[in-house]
Amino acid sequence: MKVTFLPRTLAGKCSVWFIVAFAALLVTFLLLVASGQRGGETFFSNLYLLIPMLLAGISGVAAFSSGLISVMWKRERSVLVLLAMLVGLFVLIFWLGEVISPH
Repeated sequence: MKVTFLPRTLAGKCSVWFIVAFAALLVTFLLLVASGQRGGETFFSNLYLLIPMLLAGISGVAAFSSGLISVMWKRERSVLVLLAMLVGLFVLIFWLGEVISPH
C-alpha cells in the first residue's frame, strides 16, 4: 500500500475540493458574524448566516462521502483525502447529534 500526499482519483480530488469549500464557507460565516450579523430565535432567522453554514455542512458531508467512495472502491490512500474524511466525519456526527437531540 503506497500512501501519497495528493489524491489520484477523481473522487479523492472531489473530496479535497469539498473540504476546501467547507473551510471557505466557514470563514465566510465567521466574517459575517464579526461584521455584526446576529442570529435570531431559530436557525432560519437570518439568511445571511444560514446559507454559508448550511452549504458548509453539506460540503463537509459530501467530503466524507466522496472520500469514503474513493477509499473503499477506488483504493485511494492519500493523506489529504483521509484528513478530508476525518473533518467530514466530525461534521456528520455533529449534524446527527443536532437532529437526534436538539437543544
